[in-house]
Amino acid sequence: MLDKISKKILAELQNDGRISNVELAARVNLSPAACLERVRKLHEAGYIMGYTAQLNPQLLDVSLLVFIEVVLDRTTPEVFDAFKNSVQIIPEVLECHMVAGGFDYLVKARVKDMAAYREFLGKTLLQKGVRETHTYAVMEEVKNTTKLPIR
Repeated sequence: MLDKISKKILAELQNDGRISNVELAARVNLSPAACLERVRKLHEAGYIMGYTAQLNPQLLDVSLLVFIEVVLDRTTPEVFDAFKNSVQIIPEVLECHMVAGGFDYLVKARVKDMAAYREFLGKTLLQKGVRETHTYAVMEEVKNTTKLPIR
């Protein structure tokens, strides 16, 4: 169970993963040594999985965001494993989730434009035991965050 200080540490790190330990300690009212130890324990316990930079997709020429419903041609363990293994190495795929419902996977991907998406779909995604897809192109990102609620 996380105490109030650990939750505050996690919240501060979500807001700024590059915060110095000294500044973090001041924000959570701990000594720098005690704060560093807490952060180490949060890493070891698996609460902190890593750090990353948020990059601008427009400046990197991958401004088209798409969500793709994927239905596999067969629902066998081998087909699921083959799809999972192949999608993990496709750089355009940001997220892939197996879901319950009317399709097998929901894929989130970024590409340059619609022409690049058509090529991605035809040459990459449809080669992996996929029977059918439905694509939803994002017109406006209303909210995009990686911050988890900490209660």
